[in-house]
Amino acid sequence: MPRFTVGCDHHGWWVVHDQLGRVGGLFASEAAALRFADEECNHDARAVCRAPAGKCVEFDGITASTAVAPQNSPSRRYA
Repeated sequence: MPRFTVGCDHHGWWVVHDQLGRVGGLFASEAAALRFADEECNHDARAVCRAPAGKCVEFDGITASTAVAPQNSPSRRYA
């Protein structure tokens, strides 16, 4: 089972959701989200899953209304 799911939330932000609840974030681009997930799992492609198009992925506690303007890095990181 993959550790990370990457997809868009209902606001259009790119989300990295960690099944273990340790790290994750909101991103301005799909490439930035995938790069973050790839680095967090030590480049193990089996650990990253891209959500199907049209399926929303939500990041608990952070939405576009509470986050700063999108950047190419996570708006928050949990360790």
